[in-house]
Amino acid sequence: MKMHDNPRIALLGPGAIGATVAASLHEAGRTPALFGRTAHDHLDVRFDGGQIRVPGPVQTNPACIETTFDLVFVAVKTTQIEAASTWLSALCGEETVVCVLQNGVEQKSQFATYVSQDRVLPSVVWFPAQREADASVWLRAKPRLTLPDTPAAQTVVTALRNTRCSVDVTEDFISIAWRKLLQNAVAGLMVLTGRRAGMYSRSDIEHLSLTYLKECMEVARAEGATLDDEVMREIVDGFRRAPADLGTSILADRQAGQPLEWDSRNGVIQRCGRARGIATPVSDLLLPLLAAASDGPG
Repeated sequence: MKMHDNPRIALLGPGAIGATVAASLHEAGRTPALFGRTAHDHLDVRFDGGQIRVPGPVQTNPACIETTFDLVFVAVKTTQIEAASTWLSALCGEETVVCVLQNGVEQKSQFATYVSQDRVLPSVVWFPAQREADASVWLRAKPRLTLPDTPAAQTVVTALRNTRCSVDVTEDFISIAWRKLLQNAVAGLMVLTGRRAGMYSRSDIEHLSLTYLKECMEVARAEGATLDDEVMREIVDGFRRAPADLGTSILADRQAGQPLEWDSRNGVIQRCGRARGIATPVSDLLLPLLAAASDGPG
């Protein structure tokens, strides 16, 4: 999968994460075509010291797409994968690499119905970005992606070379992906309290987080991840050091009344645990609450 000198790049789902990647590409002179549910003339991404405006428009009708692309970044939520299938059919050719900028550890299987698995490239996103009330995006740290060491990864490495979004390639992608999943799982506690990262300074939330992480860690290791016990402390300390007003995408969705990615971020712990005969008592308590917060009724 060799990247052309002038690759055709598309971005599907220009939310906070997608807009950040689009801005990184545009700043380097590789402006992607933008596609999504909501029309915008442009995208604004601000950060400490500046702002990047990505020209649009964001196209909203897959029937109007007249060409396929060499690389498609998919940044829709896991709750929107089926709805994105029409877009994928229109955007992707036989050699298109689909880089999934999405939470969870199941990207390849989730997209298998719509794209050949050898062209699906999962990623781990390592930066906080949040959508503001004016539809701009606030990038709160340097953007970075981690990819598995596959031929498809080189397409993304080439596309993002010399941009503000750095890319790491690793042979042990499963461990990195599960480490991020553990971080996302604990962040899900914000949904149940309606609070941001400042809540992790409470000793009782710290204790609950570590108890939950111990359960998650056992499942992660059973799934093939190589993670030290210190990771649990690192994750909690990371939340405790974060700005007190730092949120997470699943909390933003809850506040906006949107469906939550509870299954891909938290439910997967219980599902994998049951498949391997591992007890998950904390998950058994948390999941019904997260599911009800997402899907109701009430």
